[in-house]
Amino acid sequence: NIFGGEAFSPQSRAALSLLGYCYYHIHDFSSAADCYEQLVQIHPEAEDYKLYYAKSLYKACNYTEAMKATFLLDNPAYQAKVLKLQAAIKYGEEDLSGTKSLVEQLPSDDPDSEINLGCLLYKEAAYEEASKKFISAMQVLGYQPDLAYSIALCYYSMKQFMPALKYVSDIIEHGIREHPELSVGMTTDGIDVNSVGNTHVLRETALIEAFNLKAAIKFHLKNYHGAQVALTDMPPRSEEELDPVTLHNQALMNMDSKPTEGFGKLQFLLQQNPFPPETFGNLLLLYCKYEYFDLAADVLAENAHLTYKLLSPVRDFYLKLFFFFLFLIFAFSLKVQEAKNKWEDDVIKRAINEYDEVLDKYIPVLLAQAKIYWNMENYQAMENIFSKSYNFCQDNDVWKLNVAHVLFMQKNKYKDAINFYEPIVKKHYDKILSISAVILANLFVSYIMTNQNDKAEELMRKIEKEEQQISYNDPEKKIYHLCIVNLVIGTFYCSKRNYNFGISRVIKSLQPYNKKLGTDTWYYAKRCFLSLLENMSKHVIVLPDNIVQECIQFLEHCEIHGKHVPAVIEPPLQEGHLHSEKNTVTYETRLLKALFYEIIGWNQ
Repeated sequence: NIFGGEAFSPQSRAALSLLGYCYYHIHDFSSAADCYEQLVQIHPEAEDYKLYYAKSLYKACNYTEAMKATFLLDNPAYQAKVLKLQAAIKYGEEDLSGTKSLVEQLPSDDPDSEINLGCLLYKEAAYEEASKKFISAMQVLGYQPDLAYSIALCYYSMKQFMPALKYVSDIIEHGIREHPELSVGMTTDGIDVNSVGNTHVLRETALIEAFNLKAAIKFHLKNYHGAQVALTDMPPRSEEELDPVTLHNQALMNMDSKPTEGFGKLQFLLQQNPFPPETFGNLLLLYCKYEYFDLAADVLAENAHLTYKLLSPVRDFYLKLFFFFLFLIFAFSLKVQEAKNKWEDDVIKRAINEYDEVLDKYIPVLLAQAKIYWNMENYQAMENIFSKSYNFCQDNDVWKLNVAHVLFMQKNKYKDAINFYEPIVKKHYDKILSISAVILANLFVSYIMTNQNDKAEELMRKIEKEEQQISYNDPEKKIYHLCIVNLVIGTFYCSKRNYNFGISRVIKSLQPYNKKLGTDTWYYAKRCFLSLLENMSKHVIVLPDNIVQECIQFLEHCEIHGKHVPAVIEPPLQEGHLHSEKNTVTYETRLLKALFYEIIGWNQ
């Protein structure tokens, strides 16, 4: 703002130069380019201004004009800098062959040449060769955080997460040691600190990149809390100062708790240039997940150019992709076997990584196809789809889990479902609460339906013991595993019209109410009560008085503890809002209690 006064003296070289410098370092590259363009016109003899003008245009992603600007520099002393900038422009345009031809013109002993070749190899997915280039450059230049980050990124892309985390940890430790003023980790610790801004020092430390990569690794390893902590451990910045990658990762990793904010951030990013290419696909997937299909269609229509650039063609998508991945999996399985026959450890490791990577891409395609039949409740068709991939996927837990669910839903295949649920549960038996409660509940029901009551009781005791231990160590912590298992069992028996046992299980599931009563648990409990009331009103069943009394007492307890518990969580993008007084568990329990009184004649 101070130097904005140069408008009153437009020929001031000092003011324009300083203003351009300031704009460049606060990342307002378009304004920086305007300043340097004026300086080039006023002082055509100053080669530095021509270089800064081209750099500003490049940073502003105006690649065509940036390339034109480099042609203004004909001084031989600037040849190496111009070549590097032109290579960077071609790289930004994703013209890899053009980039390579320019990089090869640089002196072979120039460390930047090695780094540039590493970047090219990375783009070509030659991650191991790329990492060697970056390591070689670091040996010449010494430790540099940005090079350490590039090496970590290569290991991450090869799914070698431990070496990647080592390099990330080195960057973070180096940043904390050299720059304690950047307040790393203080936000996570709950300390109120001011923004450190997007300073040159912060960019040199590569801390932002390191924490984003750490979050991605933790997220990939399904340590979602660790991923969130990695983002809050970053040097503190205000939201308007956040870079696109951080904003994107914040949106994804907090989507379950803050979906409205997440959608807003992804929508905002889509309007920026540049934005992380994953933004487009992730926004579409999340719209579909939350069933906002009309919004997904709008995004596709408004961004047709991105559809062709960032998404696969739709025509024959499933069929082509299905057989393509089957072919790849078969080819890589042969490659793994050949490597094992030769006893070459490095080759075996690389072949297995390639095989796992293809399998990780194939399974979501398989599940997406199966989901169509799941929505149609055509479980036999789903079973047929899964059977085709048995040879390749039989050791994959995600695949096994989905097969188990399909078998469980067919009601006459509980024994087969056990064969798929059991290995998953046994694998994590020592930490049984790390397993989804739905898996445990389905396995329990399967045991009951196949007369394996001893196993069912043992499973229930194990869950109870684990929950008691956690409650002892942390009395305030809410744990829902036993609650959900009992809810599923209760729902199952209610569906079989064994309401005496089913309703008692549902009632037991929400005790103690201050820890177990929530929006989700209430949703499943009230469904059982509504089913019960419907059958009572039709005189299909008659409840004993003691069970009726239990039901009334249960609803009274829920009425007391449900005053501040929402009955329904509003969808993140809903325009109208639910009535705050009516959208509570307390309000709904009163309605259910009134229905009970009416059906059993207590209000007469």
